[in-house]
Amino acid sequence: MRIFEIIGPSMIGPSSSHTAGACRLGWVARELLGEIPTEVIVGLHGSFWATGDGHGTKEAITAGLLGFAPDDERLIQAPVLAREAGMTVHFDFLDLGPQAHPNSVRLQLRGANREVALIGSSVGGGNVCVQEIDELPVDIRGTLVTLILWHQDTPGFLAGITAVLACVQINVATIRTSRLQRGEEAITAIEVDGAVPREVSALLQKASAIERIVCLSVLPGF
Repeated sequence: MRIFEIIGPSMIGPSSSHTAGACRLGWVARELLGEIPTEVIVGLHGSFWATGDGHGTKEAITAGLLGFAPDDERLIQAPVLAREAGMTVHFDFLDLGPQAHPNSVRLQLRGANREVALIGSSVGGGNVCVQEIDELPVDIRGTLVTLILWHQDTPGFLAGITAVLACVQINVATIRTSRLQRGEEAITAIEVDGAVPREVSALLQKASAIERIVCLSVLPGF
């Protein structure tokens, strides 16, 4: 474990878990939506709700939704800046159950063109884990570039995707696919080493089974 995984990233305080990690979760949610959200419903679980006011958790999540990094000096002004940008953010208590990490949140975003929802946790030192996207389980840490594909579960799908990546010498670190049922909606998250050229994402998007692709870059501060 690196020292910065213990003490946290460069950030606007006071807490790596409640502030930096919260900001990163908001940032991931915005990236998944792919546009400026107009309305966001935020459910805070456990200590995120209990102690979030004192740690600036609401401000941090809002800052991430605006695309700010954890060390952005505008973090504390995020609620005002969000309203000025036409973004409405609602916060409420949410019980995700005893199995959930105490620093957990559910974010439901609506933009002009689409909606997205995620559940994630701030697990310490500013590190995060996204456990669910659009009600499908994932395991995204944000330490590697991650291709996220919304698609239909079809035979040979992964073979085709990895063949394209291999042709352009993109090394795959991990792959995880989650689906509702066989042959129905699915999400695949592919962690890769290095960048993914826009041309590759555009080529993959042409696959008939793919509804949408997001290339999630490494989280700010990593």
